[in-house]
Amino acid sequence: MAATLNSFADMSEEPAPVASSHIPMDHMKQYSDLAVTWMQEYLRIDTTNPPGHEMRAVSFYKKILDQEGIENNAFEYAPGRGDLWARMPHTTEPAKRPIILLNHMDVVTSDAAHWRMPPFSGEIKDGWMWGRGAQDMKDEGLAQLVVMVMLKRERVMLDRDVIFLAVADEEAEGSGTDWFIAHQRNLLEDAEFLINEGGENLLDDGKVKYVGVDVGEKTTFWLHVVAHGRPGHASRPIPDSAPNRLVGALDRILSYRTPLRVLPVVEEFLREMAPYEPPEQAREYRNIRKAIEDKKFQQDVEKDESLNFLLRDTISLTMMGGSEQTNVIPPEAWANLDVRILPGGDPKALLAQIRRVVDDPNVTVEPLNGEFREANYSPTNTALYDAIRKISRKYFPGAPVVPHITSGYTENQRYRPLGIEAYGFNPYTATEEEGNSEHGNDERIRVEEVRRGPRILFDVVAAVAGGK
Repeated sequence: MAATLNSFADMSEEPAPVASSHIPMDHMKQYSDLAVTWMQEYLRIDTTNPPGHEMRAVSFYKKILDQEGIENNAFEYAPGRGDLWARMPHTTEPAKRPIILLNHMDVVTSDAAHWRMPPFSGEIKDGWMWGRGAQDMKDEGLAQLVVMVMLKRERVMLDRDVIFLAVADEEAEGSGTDWFIAHQRNLLEDAEFLINEGGENLLDDGKVKYVGVDVGEKTTFWLHVVAHGRPGHASRPIPDSAPNRLVGALDRILSYRTPLRVLPVVEEFLREMAPYEPPEQAREYRNIRKAIEDKKFQQDVEKDESLNFLLRDTISLTMMGGSEQTNVIPPEAWANLDVRILPGGDPKALLAQIRRVVDDPNVTVEPLNGEFREANYSPTNTALYDAIRKISRKYFPGAPVVPHITSGYTENQRYRPLGIEAYGFNPYTATEEEGNSEHGNDERIRVEEVRRGPRILFDVVAAVAGGK
């Protein structure tokens, strides 16, 4: 019998059973088992970008979707690189605009020599499943896949299409999303909502401290710094050499503090978190605009990585280069800076300020990005945000559900201009240590989370797409 989910489209505050409570327990166990099996298989697929080879992951997804009888199409837009689209169609009329479940298949590089377990092993040990992509974001792509299978097998009635979209190259150029929007935009079907990576469900001392829903992201503004100087033999030091000039310029840049700025969404986030903080911090969080005027608080912000990025544009030194030989002083030395700008920030003004800070005619600072993408937002008064809030409160009672700005760029930025309200929502919880393994060594996820996460996401999707 098809599951009827009337109550999950209701925007009221009245308690209602989650959609998965209508599914037999033996079915739920099967889905949890599948999640573990499929996640291990997925983590063993090397989609390191560069070069990507995402068609390997496309084949993985397509095989399962074909077996389940779920409509799908694969698109290889460049050799070895491609996207995959799938759809569960609505079953009731009139139909609402679709919801998209977006994920990227590529992962960042890894050095096995620095990992406790091989990066592409998918091995289970000590309660964790290990592998590159376990946090970013093969875990969420896997949860989305299981949701599609659950919708199909349980014959859930839908009042909007549910679209699954796996794209390539998110970790580098975003060519997968750009290609799909340019060449297959009709398959997005004028969607209303999108769920993507982002957000944060921080697990602290066995309890979820908060459920952060990504409603906006900072945008990247990468800079290339080049110092010029007189070359020569390294046996005779040259005080104004290119490397020396570069070190001096970088020291000035990294000592510079961008102005503190409070966005409304950050103000709301901190105000909601205040009751869960120590008294002094709670007072500051309740009136953050006043707090940032205090010099001691300004110093505290600089030491707090979780707070600093929310209140200012940030500058991180990531790459350096110079001579290819130790005994040669080169004519040029260079560095790259990863600059992240808050929504509403002015990249031209920041670039001009950094050049003033450098204050050296022999050092140039130029943007590395192509077109600068201004950061954007999605509102918190939508059916999807409300569904995320309600379902999260059921699974994590007592944890505040708050809008969040993420420090990293996500492709939500590319979809909001199409008229789609896009949110970063993660159905998994993670400790700070586990979260920090994203893009780092020993990336892993607890097996219990792999088993539970797809169910949470299913309940969110059912809440916003469940037919009458």
